Amino acid sequence: MDQMQNDIMGYDRAITLFSPDGRLLQVEYARKTVSQGSATIGLVGKDSVVFVADKRLPEVEKLIVPESIEKIFKIDQNIGAAISGMIADGRVLIEKAQLGAQRDRMTYNEMDILMVIKDISTEMQSYTQWGGARPFGVSILFGGLRSEKPVLFMLEPSGIFFQYKAIAIGENSVEINKHLEAGFKENMDSDSLIALAIKALKSGSIKLSADRFEIAVVDKSGFKKLGKEEVGKYL
Repeated sequence: MDQMQNDIMGYDRAITLFSPDGRLLQVEYARKTVSQGSATIGLVGKDSVVFVADKRLPEVEKLIVPESIEKIFKIDQNIGAAISGMIADGRVLIEKAQLGAQRDRMTYNEMDILMVIKDISTEMQSYTQWGGARPFGVSILFGGLRSEKPVLFMLEPSGIFFQYKAIAIGENSVEINKHLEAGFKENMDSDSLIALAIKALKSGSIKLSADRFEIAVVDKSGFKKLGKEEVGKYL
């Protein structure tokens, strides 16, 4: 048994090596990091994409400014992103996405959300095969308009991405996703999507407050992050 544990530890420490049962353990640890981050939800409606993020303010930091914690970001005028996991890792990838979007818009005079996602996906995947590095401990939701239709994608630490109608990442995501599956309907408006997300977050016994939540909507008018008073109305 001790020998077996020692063998596993060897694969545990080397990102470039598969374990005998075909696993990259560091990637699995990165996914675990994401599952410990506060919950973030993305939903697609009739003409919009909605992001709702729990910032989970540190209870010991009574003097912290809630606005200084960000989990939802503007990538381009019609693209938003939300993260869960290691916020610092997420910021690095968000900045790369923002720069990539600016570059593509200046070069081609247009912006395709899928181009941004593929660039970040490649970046995340590359860190699963370099020695002396570790995977990014973050998952990212990218949402926006593509050919004037709202779309939502989720990228995870291995670099793979999938398209979703609605998805929760982070803490209690399994339970939250069950509520999303039960309540989600095609062609919902943004108000209904936000209400569904808040209801799903309540299932995880999350204490609701306007300071704790971040909400953003992407539609034909562009990316908009709701103010504290607007968030409070939904709660």
